[in-house]
Amino acid sequence: MVADLLNHHLISERYFFPLRGDFPDPFWVDCGDAQLACSYHRLFEQGPTLLHFHGNGEIVDDWLNIFPPFCREVGCNLLLVEYRGYGQSTGTPELGKMLTDVRCVISQLAIPEEKLIVFGRSVGSIFAMEAVARYPHSAGLIIESGIADVLERLLLRVTPAELGVSVDELQQVVNENLDHRKKMSAYQGAVLVLHTEHDDIVAVKHGRQLYEWAAGRKEMKIFQRGSHNDILFENAREYFHIIKHFMATLD
Repeated sequence: MVADLLNHHLISERYFFPLRGDFPDPFWVDCGDAQLACSYHRLFEQGPTLLHFHGNGEIVDDWLNIFPPFCREVGCNLLLVEYRGYGQSTGTPELGKMLTDVRCVISQLAIPEEKLIVFGRSVGSIFAMEAVARYPHSAGLIIESGIADVLERLLLRVTPAELGVSVDELQQVVNENLDHRKKMSAYQGAVLVLHTEHDDIVAVKHGRQLYEWAAGRKEMKIFQRGSHNDILFENAREYFHIIKHFMATLD
């Protein structure tokens, strides 16, 4: 029931908003029933790798002019992760399968997990937290405009009855697979939480909750400018300064 429920077509249709993309020379990740068109920037032979999971309604193409120059400046490699059904990737966005895809992506990178810095924005925070749950020795976790309560987000667009289950059954499946309190509490690495006070899509309470749950060394910045979709652009200089400083402190 777990796989079927998280991969239910109503969740796929109502929760995810895939766009198409077209950048040259994608880094293809084989996930069996889907091929993910990621963008891999090998900039430094011995440097860490920033693993970037973008938000909903976004694609890798949107970040190609933003994160590669930043990573070149701070001395790290970069993998912009694409989701199934997004950009040039094949397949359909299905939440259960997308969680499993995280392992496929990191396995194909074939680098020590201690060299990973995981970044998740908005819905990408779901997959970033899955990454550090599966690879707990990752060097650091950055969550921007992240989601603490996945059930809350799902219930905005689907009802348990539409999925053919009770509220308790849906809660159980979410708890078993998307318990962000458990994932954050188990991860002992450094955590940086970024959010805006005026987030109009994912309320700032989510960011504060994720910060509270984080078990290791942690930092939080709540910006006073911008909202969910322009947090970076309204705060670009400070936004990247904070991330740069955080990355410089990682072991």
